[in-house]
Amino acid sequence: MALSTRAFFKVFNPQITPNSISHIGQSNLMQLTQKKQLPTFQRRGIAEDSLLPSSTTPIKPMNVETKHTRTMGDIFVQHSQKLELLKTVLRNVADLDALEGLNMIDAVQRLGIDYNFQREIDEILHKQMSIVSACDDLHEVALRFRLLRQHGYFVPEDVFNNFKDSKGMFKQVLGEDIKGLMSLYEASQLGTEGEDTLVEAEKFSSHLLKTSLSHLDHHRARIVANTLRNPHHKSLAPFMARNFFVTSQATNSWLNLLKEVAKTDFNMVRSLHQNEIVQISKWWKELGLAKELKFARDQPLKWYIWSMACLTDPKLSEERVELTKPVSFVYLIDDIFDVSGTLDELILFTEAVNRWEITAIDHLPDYMKICFKALYDMTNEFSSKVYLKHGWNPLQSLKISWASLCNAFLVEAKWFASGQLPKSEEYLKNGIVSSGVHVGLVHMFFLLGQNITRKSVELLNETPAMISSSAAILRLWDDLGSAKDENQDGNDGSYVRCYLEEHEGCSIEEAREKTINMISDEWKKLNRELLSPNPFSATFTLASLNLARMIPMMYSYDGNRCLPDLKEYMKLMLYETESM
Repeated sequence: MALSTRAFFKVFNPQITPNSISHIGQSNLMQLTQKKQLPTFQRRGIAEDSLLPSSTTPIKPMNVETKHTRTMGDIFVQHSQKLELLKTVLRNVADLDALEGLNMIDAVQRLGIDYNFQREIDEILHKQMSIVSACDDLHEVALRFRLLRQHGYFVPEDVFNNFKDSKGMFKQVLGEDIKGLMSLYEASQLGTEGEDTLVEAEKFSSHLLKTSLSHLDHHRARIVANTLRNPHHKSLAPFMARNFFVTSQATNSWLNLLKEVAKTDFNMVRSLHQNEIVQISKWWKELGLAKELKFARDQPLKWYIWSMACLTDPKLSEERVELTKPVSFVYLIDDIFDVSGTLDELILFTEAVNRWEITAIDHLPDYMKICFKALYDMTNEFSSKVYLKHGWNPLQSLKISWASLCNAFLVEAKWFASGQLPKSEEYLKNGIVSSGVHVGLVHMFFLLGQNITRKSVELLNETPAMISSSAAILRLWDDLGSAKDENQDGNDGSYVRCYLEEHEGCSIEEAREKTINMISDEWKKLNRELLSPNPFSATFTLASLNLARMIPMMYSYDGNRCLPDLKEYMKLMLYETESM
């Protein structure tokens, strides 16, 4: 969807007052992260949800007046000029000082504007591969290791052997190098299965960094705490950017200019997101399902968050809007299985989705007919758009993904109807599918239209490890959160509960620790996929990674059963006029 400069800058912004955000505001942002009570044996996944603003909540566009006399076109031109200047600066800095070039790339990434510098970053990191050698600067070695691995270069873990003693342990003297320890901790997050040095690096660095908090000054302690809480590789860019703005101090000539460009860039992108929300709200209202399926969730803003967090490049505006549509149906179908349908009705609905024929819905209840017809029409329209734009008809793959989702939902419905919990391994295998991740990423793959071949499509239909690992992380995080609410009424189908049932005498703490370790293992598998040759594009790979990154935000409940990180993300990305 091509946007003119004027259209790109047009701001659609809900009105904000100092003490409240009207309509989709503070009250709803509190509800946004509030965990609801669940019926007996309710499943969860990408579709489990909290209360968010509904489609009946008005989202009114508002043109924001600027105090400056410059036109938005002038801002765009000046922003573009500054970007070109910074690209030149980045090349020159990297040529003059390899470490300073790495530091600048790190800053660009932490500010969330690296999509503007991809060519320059590619060239610099390609040259850096030849520099991987013995060095006594822990920060430099760890930073180079992390940036190269993030970029798909497999750098061996033995680059850290220079920092070990004769017994093969990391040298205790490194405890005095806080900057190096932070970089080592960041690097350890990119470990894969069997990389014991990186496991030890994480334990060693995290222990010393936590110990250091008590004797560091407030500013440095805040930086260390942010690093431990939000390591770069596992964090969403907006949170990194906000922390970087607060904690970074200009020690060179380019950092202030980078921050200035990042602020402008952030405001431009936020305006674009607000515009996209208006489009999605219009689609959802015209679809009319909120009126027809009154039992189902009515939260188009929540559904859009998945698209917004996964597809971060501003150029992917149309893709974000279109991806939100199938995500919404994951939620709607989830509610049919969890809230409304009897087991016999669910069997008929699942059979209809598998057959993918309008005539197959004759024996369904009216609300199921309405939902299937809307799903059928949306999927066909989606397929037509992909075919016209990219020359490939994805309908068969999309049908497979919806059938697999409903089949997994039905398996869980039968488990829960019987009152019998499955084995934990069986539960997780099915839960990876019922999470909805595969459905979302299959649609995303075809929307992007990159590297679509018979081979890549066949692999996609089989749920490759890149997708299954992200789905497992979601399922386990979700279930880990639900385990905090053991006192709630009913029984939640979760990995933790299944594990407790299967292992007599196991405590809830031991089951949670097992789940946390499994999440760590799935991250290692995902890291391996990010480093291994695969037929998928860099954009799709990054989107899969972003999905895994956003999961803690969507499923980490506080003592009030709310999601504080999600609340902050919403305010940061959509509402706050002075976010940075």
